[in-house]
Amino acid sequence: MFTLNELPFSLTDLEPHISAKTLEFHHGKHHQAYIDNLNKLVAGTPWEKDSLVGLLLKSYAREGKEGIFNNAAQVYNHDFFWNCLRPARHEAVIPVELKNAVIHSFGSWEKMIEELKGAALSQFGSGWAWLVKEDDQVRVIKTSNADTPLAHGQTPLFTIDIWEHAYYLDYQNKRAAYVDAVIDNLANWSFALENLKD
Repeated sequence: MFTLNELPFSLTDLEPHISAKTLEFHHGKHHQAYIDNLNKLVAGTPWEKDSLVGLLLKSYAREGKEGIFNNAAQVYNHDFFWNCLRPARHEAVIPVELKNAVIHSFGSWEKMIEELKGAALSQFGSGWAWLVKEDDQVRVIKTSNADTPLAHGQTPLFTIDIWEHAYYLDYQNKRAAYVDAVIDNLANWSFALENLKD
């Protein structure tokens, strides 16, 4: 049985950029629902003993297993996203090793940020904007709905949830303002470095 991980910060730690009310719904309702759905889908099957990542990879593009993939991937994506955020009161720290890897791939840190924001804003409908590692390069990609870089052999470094439930209570339809708030005020680049080293 999968359970909801606790947030790595308090409900008020992201304010004023993301409200406690948004986190109560996003983490406590939406994220919990993916876990509940996944547990129901694998209960009583050989798949219930698999790890979350194992389920995600086994079910990807497998006919009849779309529900398992969608829910497993959304649980994984959300677990990952929460760790990409830091309390608003904490100063932004960009680790030198991460910055150097980004500059090697993009030419500048600012160019990567521009592409990441562009991916988040150009994703039609629900999905995710990601910074990933692939073939020793750092890249920006976007995925639709529950899709995740793990299913494509890429290593996620950082992500922004751009499903409407991530921002609608605070920003209504202003996705750009939400994306700016996350990248400029809440991004946990130290977590991205941990993934880069893996």
